[in-house]
Amino acid sequence: MKQSDIGPFGVITLVFVLLAQIAALAQAYDASWARGAFAAVVSATAARLALTLAARAGVPAARPEGLGATVAGVVPLRGALLTALAVAGAAAAGSAVFGPYDVVRTVCAVVLALVAAEALLRHCTRRFGGVTGDVFGGLAETAATTALVVLSLG
Repeated sequence: MKQSDIGPFGVITLVFVLLAQIAALAQAYDASWARGAFAAVVSATAARLALTLAARAGVPAARPEGLGATVAGVVPLRGALLTALAVAGAAAAGSAVFGPYDVVRTVCAVVLALVAAEALLRHCTRRFGGVTGDVFGGLAETAATTALVVLSLG
């Protein structure tokens, strides 16, 4: 992770993630401009929320230096959970203009984005002993992509 070269599998992964995000956004924008913009905002917010939850107390840093060491364990667990509930509620309220199905889909998008990010966080914590800046980047992209894919369904 300290090396600047990511290798062929890293490049392929980035390409697939970007293609998935573009395809999901295109699908959301096909429905309407408002749905597409809403999907973009919800996915970006879910990605930032995943970072907040990953910086909660009890999540260690993998190394004593770097971004992971700076932010690991700085968010109180209660605050992280309350923030997650507030974001899910705000996303549900914002999607109410599109109909009741969209409220459910939006809440599912946020929840599944956090579940996917949490699964990756646990894997990385086991594998590396904690979080790094690269792990945070991976968490954000995983959450954003998951949210976009769920929001594009239907």
